Amino acid sequence: MATLLYRLGRASFRRRKLVVVLWLVLLAALGGAALAFKGPTASNFTMPGTESQRAIDALQREFPEASGATGTIVVAAPQGATLADPRLTAAVQGLVKEASQLPGALGAVDPYAVKALSQDGRHALIQVQFAERADAVTKEQRAAYEASGATAEAAGLRVEHGGEVMNSEPEVGGTEGIGVLIALVVLVVTFGSLVAAGMTMLNALIGVGAGMAGLFALSGVVDLTSTAPVLALMLGLAVGIDYSLFITSRHRQNLLDGLAPEEAAARAVGTAGSAVVFAGVTVVIALAGLAVVGIPFLTVMGLAAAGTVAVAVLVAITLLPAFLGFAGALVLPRRLRASENRPAPDAAVETFGFRWARIVTRLRVPVILVGVLSLGALALPATDMRVALPDATAAPDGTAARDAADLITAGFGPGFNGRLALVVSSDSPERTGAAVQQVTQVLQGTPNLLAVTPPNLSRDKLTALLAVIPTTGPLDAATEDLVHEVRHRVAGVSGADVALTGQTAVGIDVSEKLSDAMPVYLLLVVGLSVLLLMLVFRSVLVPLKAALGFLLTVGATFGITVLVFQQGHLSDLVGLDTPGPLISFLPILLIGILFGLAMDYEVFLVSRMREDFVHGADAQAATISGMGHGARVVTAAALIMTSVFAGFILLDDPVIKSMGFALAVGVAIDAFVVRMTIVPAVISLLGTSAWWLPRWLNRALPNVDIEGERLRDQLDEQREREPAAV
Repeated sequence: MATLLYRLGRASFRRRKLVVVLWLVLLAALGGAALAFKGPTASNFTMPGTESQRAIDALQREFPEASGATGTIVVAAPQGATLADPRLTAAVQGLVKEASQLPGALGAVDPYAVKALSQDGRHALIQVQFAERADAVTKEQRAAYEASGATAEAAGLRVEHGGEVMNSEPEVGGTEGIGVLIALVVLVVTFGSLVAAGMTMLNALIGVGAGMAGLFALSGVVDLTSTAPVLALMLGLAVGIDYSLFITSRHRQNLLDGLAPEEAAARAVGTAGSAVVFAGVTVVIALAGLAVVGIPFLTVMGLAAAGTVAVAVLVAITLLPAFLGFAGALVLPRRLRASENRPAPDAAVETFGFRWARIVTRLRVPVILVGVLSLGALALPATDMRVALPDATAAPDGTAARDAADLITAGFGPGFNGRLALVVSSDSPERTGAAVQQVTQVLQGTPNLLAVTPPNLSRDKLTALLAVIPTTGPLDAATEDLVHEVRHRVAGVSGADVALTGQTAVGIDVSEKLSDAMPVYLLLVVGLSVLLLMLVFRSVLVPLKAALGFLLTVGATFGITVLVFQQGHLSDLVGLDTPGPLISFLPILLIGILFGLAMDYEVFLVSRMREDFVHGADAQAATISGMGHGARVVTAAALIMTSVFAGFILLDDPVIKSMGFALAVGVAIDAFVVRMTIVPAVISLLGTSAWWLPRWLNRALPNVDIEGERLRDQLDEQREREPAAV
């Protein structure tokens, strides 16, 4: 692989104008395709095979007028007044008429007719039924819905708009660009050259632009969840900058070693580029592996992010060497651009990485104990981790959905924000009616059940829809218990098909299926890491150590995220209004992403240790050398990736905020605590046994040559033959 990449790097350097033009043409074509074919993102989470999804499918098939998105307009009378006041009653009924005529709405329900009034008479709920599901409601329809009620407000009523129709994709503004600016500062400090820093950032941004444009171009034929593009943007930026950083750093070192610019770029792509390809493939496999969980929206998220990572790799090994050709010696700091000012290739430079490696290896046993125990302690809160799909009660303060949810809670209680829906269907109106009566009877006395509303029947009276209202909120553990109890009680109803659904039930089903799949996926990821690293390092113990380090990273990251986002400790620092359960797919998504990124740092640090050991250095010296040469670039890469992820914490959306926080914390822990502290301590403790591999296994495993050893041998042989030919 190294030889192939060496040739690719040389060709890109020589034909740099053509390479840049081709990438710009591709970027423009993908951008045009994105504008032409971009489709809407989905805010709903489907889960085939679950009871809630079965009920939704039945509604769409048999009761289509009740299968679209619903809106809930909450009306409150002023203090000291009630909605029985004739003037306020007229204002409410006027709002009902206005809502029933909204674009996309099938109709609105008069709260006086269905007794949707609070006990104090001050609050009312106006249910608005839309024809399309929430992700198909247009921005214009949503805006018209949110703007309704001006006349009612003029009459003195408070009007808030909530419900499924208010679900919209998270907005990515300019705040997350702060992370990119911090990354640029880190690049400038690392390289000491504005040209090198700017070129690396530009290369990454072109890759992100191409990846995101391609993703949006496919969104017209693929159902993307609203978080999928944001996740792809996060990863694309982070790995794009990091991969370009690794190759540029190696190119600069080659220049300082006296190589010509073309040869320096070709070797950088052949060596560091091999590690980039391996690291990128690892991330892609981990993300694409989310498909084994069998959850469609998670599969799409994983594949979308994997696609942007793959584009980042392609850009790093093709476009970057072209940029290096244009930059020439400008990639070096000003003081080193003149060849006479450059240090001798063999000159020993004592950097902080060497000093840190000596401290860690000398105190290896205390370092391992303190590191493992500390991360273990941080992981303890993860034992209390709860997951759920977000709802309006967890939305940021001041948003329309949150204001409506708070007003519903104040007037009716928290359970009205998590209403469940029982779908009862049969082959005759009589059986459906009998089943509805039986369902109503068996649910009497159910703990935590506030009410079961009268049925809403389809036109043919074969399907009935009943609202089941809990006493607790949608994210409360007691509501989850209620869902299981209701399903248990109605399972004995005969003569009809009865299924429980609703946004809360869907969230519970999604969370449970993801929780069941997480151990299997974790085992798959850990097994994959052991196999891949065994190929790279020709060792048994190093991969096992890497896998255990990865588990420490994941556990500590889960623990810290639970502390902040679920338990609310230090939540003000991240701008979190309402602590609550973690988003359902965060744990399994975090495992896949952190696995790939952890393997990046493992390869870049440990490959140099193995290279020095194979070339005759003792185990201790090889460990110190590997850390000394790799610490600076890995530190910069980790700071960049952490900064990019942390930039997304500034967004208001709690889902994106938690994803950015968890990824930033996970990268920081893995890079600085696990890879740069515990790993060298463990390898130093293992000594020569760290690189042990049974002979039979060594013969069975293919040699992937990540560090380009065979490439260097070929180039050395070629250099020896050239004088003889002359």
